[in-house]
Amino acid sequence: MDLLLSARPGRGCTVLEVHGELDMATSSRLRDGLQQLIDAGDRRVVVDLAGVAFMDSSALGALVVMFKALQGVGGQLSLAAPQPAVQGVLMITSMYKAIDVYDSVQAAEAKVALTDDSTGR
Repeated sequence: MDLLLSARPGRGCTVLEVHGELDMATSSRLRDGLQQLIDAGDRRVVVDLAGVAFMDSSALGALVVMFKALQGVGGQLSLAAPQPAVQGVLMITSMYKAIDVYDSVQAAEAKVALTDDSTGR
């Protein structure tokens, strides 16, 4: 399955919508997509995982790398709306202890908006 990424302005952040499978073949595209947002000046990014049915360790690695990259520039990365299989991977790996995970994009946006009233840049 092909990976589709699309960024849109969110409430106090940029939302990166992800559709497809996040695996060894596509994790570099996720990393590149997030890096493009950072390069464009985005500092608060919510990754919408509602369209992702599968995620492997290479995708987890890409998320950790980009989480650290955003932290390095004073930013924040959050994950939202993981499907049950993806939620399971996040729980098993304890990823939620490092990266904030929300049930919905709206919940993530609300939390980000509390910390900063900007557009995510």
